[in-house]
Amino acid sequence: MLFSGGTNVDLAEEVADLMGVRLGALERSTFANGEIYARPTESVRGADCFVLQSHCHPINDAIMEQLIIIDALKRASARRITAVMPFYGYSRQDKKVLPREPITARLIGDLFMTAGADRLVSVDLHTGQLQGFIPKPFDHLTALPIIVDYLRERLDGPVAVVSPDAGGVKRAEKYARWLDGSVAFVYKRRDPDVHNVSAALEVSGSVAGHHVVIVDDMIDTAGTVCNAAELVRAQGALSVRIAATHAVLSDPAMDRLKNAPLDEVIVTNTLPVPEEARRLDNLKVLSIGPILAEALQAIFMDSSVSEIFLGDNV
Repeated sequence: MLFSGGTNVDLAEEVADLMGVRLGALERSTFANGEIYARPTESVRGADCFVLQSHCHPINDAIMEQLIIIDALKRASARRITAVMPFYGYSRQDKKVLPREPITARLIGDLFMTAGADRLVSVDLHTGQLQGFIPKPFDHLTALPIIVDYLRERLDGPVAVVSPDAGGVKRAEKYARWLDGSVAFVYKRRDPDVHNVSAALEVSGSVAGHHVVIVDDMIDTAGTVCNAAELVRAQGALSVRIAATHAVLSDPAMDRLKNAPLDEVIVTNTLPVPEEARRLDNLKVLSIGPILAEALQAIFMDSSVSEIFLGDNV
C-alpha cells in the first residue's frame, strides 16, 4: 500500500499509477493550534506500507506529517513500513563545522526509526555518509540515469562535467563517466558563520571549448551554481547547463537563475517545482517517478535495488 503526505501528491499519484496501485486513503487535517492529524481510513493490518513525502516548505510540517502517518500505520499493525523521502530534510546538517553544532541529519533519521519506519528511501543525498546514521536499511536512489539520458540527446561535442565545489567531485566523476566527458571543479569559499553565502574563486580543470554541465544535488538559493556558471563562461565554455536533482529554489534563486549565463537548468520533481520557476524558458523538469516506482517495486519484491542503477546509487 502506498500513502502520500500532502506536499507532493502529484509525484505520489504518478508512482502509484506506475506501480499499478491506488494511493491509500488518509484522513488529514490540522487543528486550530497547528497540530497535524492523520489517520488511514482503511485496514492496513499485515500490509507492506510505503509513505511518500517530499520534505519541502513548510519543511517541519512536512516531516511531522510523515512521522504521524508512520506512527498511525505502526499502531494499525502494518507488517512493514518504508519511509520514502525523495528529498531528505536537514541533510546538509550532517557534520559539525563549528563547536556545539547539532548533527540534525542524524536526528531526523532517529525520529523516523522511533516513529516505526523499518526502512528509509531517498534520492541523491547531500552526502552518502547519511546512510551510516541509520541502523536499519537505507536505499539511496539517484536521478543520474534520467538526467544523463536527457543530456545525451542535447550535447554534441566535448563535454566537461563541473562540480561547483570540491565536495561534489565524486558526483561529477559519475556523470562524466556516463557522458564520456572530462571533470573539473570550482574552488569555493564559504563563510561558516553565514548560511547560503559562498564565493567561486577558481576552476580546476579545462572548460574552454567544452559544453559544461554543472552538477549538484540541489539548487537552494542558487548562489553556488550561478557563481560557477559565470566563472566557466568567462573561461570559454561553449554552453553552460546546470543539472541538479532537488529544486529547493529558496529566495533569491529565481532572480539569480534568470540573470545567470545559462543555456538550461535541469531539475527533477523530487520537490514540487513552483509555478514561477516553471515559467523560466530554460528550465526543464524531469520526472523521478519511474525510478521511484521501480525501486519501490524491487523493495516490495525483495529484489536488488542497486541493479536498477548499475551500482551508482551509493
